[in-house]
Amino acid sequence: MMIAKTTMPLVIVTGASSGIGLAVARLFSAAGHPLLLLARRGEAMQALKLRNSLCISVDVTDRAAFLAAVDIAQGRFGMADVIVNNAGVMLLGDITRQDPQEWDRMLDVNVKGLMNGIYAVAGGMAARQRGTIVNISSVAGRKTFANHTAYVATKFAVHGLSENLREELAPSGVRVVTIAPGAVETELLSHTSDPTIKAGYENWKTNMGSPVLSAEDVAHAVLYAYQQPQHVCIREIVLAATRQQA
Repeated sequence: MMIAKTTMPLVIVTGASSGIGLAVARLFSAAGHPLLLLARRGEAMQALKLRNSLCISVDVTDRAAFLAAVDIAQGRFGMADVIVNNAGVMLLGDITRQDPQEWDRMLDVNVKGLMNGIYAVAGGMAARQRGTIVNISSVAGRKTFANHTAYVATKFAVHGLSENLREELAPSGVRVVTIAPGAVETELLSHTSDPTIKAGYENWKTNMGSPVLSAEDVAHAVLYAYQQPQHVCIREIVLAATRQQA
């Protein structure tokens, strides 16, 4: 992709190959930011052909690869001013029957992978006395749902660690933002292996009687929080389709 001079600071987006991450990448690119896009599927990111973007195939659970990618991007574009920790998996299941390996995968990606992103930038941001860490959580990080036990556990963890992180980084002028969307029209549900649960979830969305959130809706919330003056921290945004009751 084309590399041009830019005065805008670097934005890092994980899970950038689809859904919310892809929408965030497009929106920040349109605003003029250089990008480090990270996901396991490199081809999907390359296909975006966004200007001043570095696309690296990385599993966020691989800390060494994650840190190496950030070093490359910061060497090219300067220090990251914001990271959007979006990579995540949703493997819904009945806790009495669900394969525990699905719990492990969600904990590894949704919690440990997110913390790898924090680790990659927090020290530098604190030293520079500025920066923004955006953690994509879920309404399931604030309330419970049927067949969501392990997923809810990971998202409650995201909310808790984000609040603690904010308290620790606030004296350094670094913002921590939690974005908690309700149902979003992405491929996230496709990760679930139980066809009955998937069908029930789709019926729940249909019965709302209007569209659920789009990935672009969530991306605009991320950009809104980031574009506030550095001394203003939008600590949390919870958004859902108007007709989503739960």
